[in-house]
Amino acid sequence: MSSIAELAPAPAPAAEVPDKAALAAFLAGNPFPRPLTLGFFYREKMRAIHRIAPATGVRRVLEVGGGQSGLTGLLYPRAQVVNLELDTKYAKAPCNQGPRVRFVGGDATNLPFETGSFDAVTLFDLLEHVPDDAAVAKEALRVVRPGGHVLVSTPCADWRHPYHGWMRPICRPEAELMAEWGHVRRGYAMAELERLFGARPDNAVGFITALSVIGHDVAFSWLPQKAKVALCTLLAPLSWAGYIATPGPERCQEVAAVWRRG
Repeated sequence: MSSIAELAPAPAPAAEVPDKAALAAFLAGNPFPRPLTLGFFYREKMRAIHRIAPATGVRRVLEVGGGQSGLTGLLYPRAQVVNLELDTKYAKAPCNQGPRVRFVGGDATNLPFETGSFDAVTLFDLLEHVPDDAAVAKEALRVVRPGGHVLVSTPCADWRHPYHGWMRPICRPEAELMAEWGHVRRGYAMAELERLFGARPDNAVGFITALSVIGHDVAFSWLPQKAKVALCTLLAPLSWAGYIATPGPERCQEVAAVWRRG
């Protein structure tokens, strides 16, 4: 077993200062070079994750399958983050070189940490990639402390590409994308997530709506880059309308949810 005691403890922040980054600062960390066109779908995910993430009491975080995204470090910039990833090639990624981040090669279904070691565990876009998702959920709940949180983002069970049939002429086949992304399942109904974690989530927020999904599907289409950017720019009013008027999780393509361990 490994202990996060190997990390230097983070200095205690002032009581009035949240551990979570301000929304604007978090969104500014969108890793896509065109965050308001081709990367707008990632902005949607970031906003949803920010909405469900606890603001305080998060100083030690386990990011499972974080790879080279650095998303948890952006969300909790003052926390000590352990990024556990099966593929060790990501150890040299810039986001894993900071003084508050430690990269660990390991298996999400058998975490090498003591029980109750972390204030939070993040499973961002992970569950749909792992055959034994029940073991992942069990391990995440084991290593988070009582009162701590498990944060999840994942596609919904009815995720599809393209979402609208009339987009098929410009979209790559769904099976091709699934294979490229390494999905072992399409996604989850909320009831399936509840079974995995043994309870209803404390909060759940949907993202990528019937309007904003059009820009998402253009971004992953076979169109040339310049054409994608131009089309996403033209579609911006629809994308922003879907972004602002986000419906419930059951009416979106993806979901972010949080469970608090009792």
